[in-house]
Amino acid sequence: MSISVKNVTKIYGKQKALDNVSFEIKKGEIVGFLGPNGAGKSTMMKIITGYIPPTSGYVEVNGLSIFENSLEIKRQIGYLPEQNPLYYEMYVKEFLEFVAKLYGIKNVQQKVKEMIDVCGLEIEQNKKIKALSKGYKQRVGLAQALIHNPSVLILDEPTSGLDPNQLEEIRQLIKQLGKNKTVMLSTHIMQEVEAVCNKVIIIHRGKIVASDDIQHIKTTTRSSRIIVEFSNALSEKHFAKLVIQKLDKLSETKWIIESENDISKQLMQIALDNNCTIVQLTKEELKLEEIFKSLTQ
Repeated sequence: MSISVKNVTKIYGKQKALDNVSFEIKKGEIVGFLGPNGAGKSTMMKIITGYIPPTSGYVEVNGLSIFENSLEIKRQIGYLPEQNPLYYEMYVKEFLEFVAKLYGIKNVQQKVKEMIDVCGLEIEQNKKIKALSKGYKQRVGLAQALIHNPSVLILDEPTSGLDPNQLEEIRQLIKQLGKNKTVMLSTHIMQEVEAVCNKVIIIHRGKIVASDDIQHIKTTTRSSRIIVEFSNALSEKHFAKLVIQKLDKLSETKWIIESENDISKQLMQIALDNNCTIVQLTKEELKLEEIFKSLTQ
């Protein structure tokens, strides 16, 4: 197990940022860590990376305790925090050489060149960091997180500020990295999660509300949406006995219904009871964004 979090609580004064949080991330997984602003995502990431301690609970990375092996864990983790920690007065190449030397990397020049190529920094490598666009600053931050070849990557909003082309390039890079590394990334972009991740963990008000692979969450978390059209007009009272979460009227004869259960038979019975037929019945999965909203509102 690459990351194991057990019963972690973090309290700031009177505020409980994390409330008895537990989850596991296996080696080689790319996991989207999702939640509204203030849900506890960044706090959890800082605890895993050893930047802050939990109030209570236990965390292991690659079988090592964050309490007993903090320095060794930091060697095995690449971390890109939400506030990108860059020295703006340094040149890109100079900064990466500096970081490489901090990690005690041999063949510094070779490693820096590799990171510049991997993160698409060739044309910007001789500029001062303060002169870069936000997107290129993110690339430099990602390069510093990767330069020591960590087995675990913790990325907090890694695609923030990137244009659509850069966004796709970084997504592909993360997917490629996920073949050999464990990746935990925080983002608000649901399309990014579906494009890159094979598992999601959703946190809300400091508690985990979902933790599973994306497809399984879609099929188990209030994920049944039915579009049904009858041959005759019906009203809301005809659906009163159904156990459903949402009912929307598209026309006198056409409705959208969301339910945790398969209600196809009940809809057929409604049609029979009202001397009409079902003209159309289509079942859809909810999008991840809709599931996220349902779990965090």
